[in-house]
Amino acid sequence: MNTGVLVCIIMAATFAILGILFALLKEEATMLISGFNTLPKEERDKYDKGRLSIDRRNAFFIWAVIFAIGAIASFFITPYAAIIAFVAWIILFSRDVHFDPEKAFEKFKL
Repeated sequence: MNTGVLVCIIMAATFAILGILFALLKEEATMLISGFNTLPKEERDKYDKGRLSIDRRNAFFIWAVIFAIGAIASFFITPYAAIIAFVAWIILFSRDVHFDPEKAFEKFKL
């Protein structure tokens, strides 16, 4: 088993656990979202915490699937499939990164 397989399995498991955590905790899980937990309570109440939690849950599950496919492809096809999985994840992850909390959560405003 090559390093890419192991790393992809670890990443897939990590994101799957986070997805399950967000699925179980629902709205309480929003406090785990960076930037959202630093907003004042009055400001946090202006956002749909349910939709925010579902969005993060779905993102974590998508990332877990990407890394699971990367692990399988890296094991059976080529070790370079792990690199492709990481590149795909970086592209999806970078779409979700915002330095301004207002911009990051604007689609979840009530």
